[in-house]
Amino acid sequence: MKKHPIKPELLAPAGSFEKLEIAIHYGADAVYLAGKNFSLRNFSGNFTDTELVEAVRLAHHHGVKVYLACNIYSRNHDQEALKTFLEQTARMGPDAIILSDPGILYLARQMIPDIDIHLSTQANTTNVNAVRFWHSQGVKRVNLARELSLTEITDIATRCAMETETFVHGAMCISYSGRCLLSSALSGRDSNRGLCSHPCRWQYAVVENLRPNEYHSLMEDDRGSYIFNSKDLCMIEHIPELIDANITSLKIEGRMKGINYLASVVKTYRNAIDDYIEAPDTYVTDPEWVAELYQVFHREYSTGFYFGPSDEQLPNYNNIHHGKIHSFIGKIISRTDDHAYRVGIRNKLCVGDTIEVLSPLGHPARTKINALLDMDHTPIPCAQPNTMVLIKLDINCRPHDIIRKI
Repeated sequence: MKKHPIKPELLAPAGSFEKLEIAIHYGADAVYLAGKNFSLRNFSGNFTDTELVEAVRLAHHHGVKVYLACNIYSRNHDQEALKTFLEQTARMGPDAIILSDPGILYLARQMIPDIDIHLSTQANTTNVNAVRFWHSQGVKRVNLARELSLTEITDIATRCAMETETFVHGAMCISYSGRCLLSSALSGRDSNRGLCSHPCRWQYAVVENLRPNEYHSLMEDDRGSYIFNSKDLCMIEHIPELIDANITSLKIEGRMKGINYLASVVKTYRNAIDDYIEAPDTYVTDPEWVAELYQVFHREYSTGFYFGPSDEQLPNYNNIHHGKIHSFIGKIISRTDDHAYRVGIRNKLCVGDTIEVLSPLGHPARTKINALLDMDHTPIPCAQPNTMVLIKLDINCRPHDIIRKI
């Protein structure tokens, strides 16, 4: 019989208030989010100062922890604004602040000593002594470099009195620990200050200097060549190995992804973690978990660097996007007195369509749309994007459940 494993935290992205609600609804133990400044995803929407206070309140009401990202590499002219930000952070009361810049760490230890400090993967922590150093500087948790193998991660987690965190799902940078200058060089937008234009996803060809109009292929398709384009990470088939490595927190990437992605991924990893913790000796990967993640819009999946050198780390040359077998339709808003559901529609839905509802527990439930009503209770043949409609369903749903069309 296996030793009973320690349950890791499931950490989900929350790029907006709606995504925060979805992450909570589908079972995240903690979320990471950011204000309008000083994080590495300034185009994900993020939160105003007022929204951050409400976000922390909502998450804590549901027993979910909040980690506030402040993981840019700052410049001299940022320092006064950072002091103001840290003063505001103290009033917001997140469970931790995520940093990478030693200068911000220096300020945080002085100004918010009661808030835990988590070190971002941007600090590219790759060895035991580096972890011990950061521990001596007051850091409670380290998000280890993505370049580490599972063997190296296990060694660090075993030998250090420090919480560890690793990514288990989502997009990966082609550069070392995400510290890339390509965006700065090609578009003037500094990826290390939250402004990445993602040039690693652009189309490229090779041109010889004396033949400026001749473009040569590099394993390209008819849309171009994608020499910097990494595969996506997916570790759903390796939950036992991750948990047995004593990693404190399993992190999902995707503050800029939509709520359909977030619902599917959080639910799937939540179910897998819970199943392994409940019965490690009989645990098997449920094929429906794998199928669910393949329905989400994604690049080719890989296991990254977890299992050592392999072609898993090679670029995704063809740039083919997979998924979207289901069409995301919308989100359940509330239930009415006459047993209908208010639904916020994102994509067109018509009478006669078959849908499935993704709830936190159990399998997706399928049903047919027999009638649609507008908010005046007038029957309509189709619901258009960005509208609110009433749907009577013969299945039980909850607010924040996701609706998809088969």
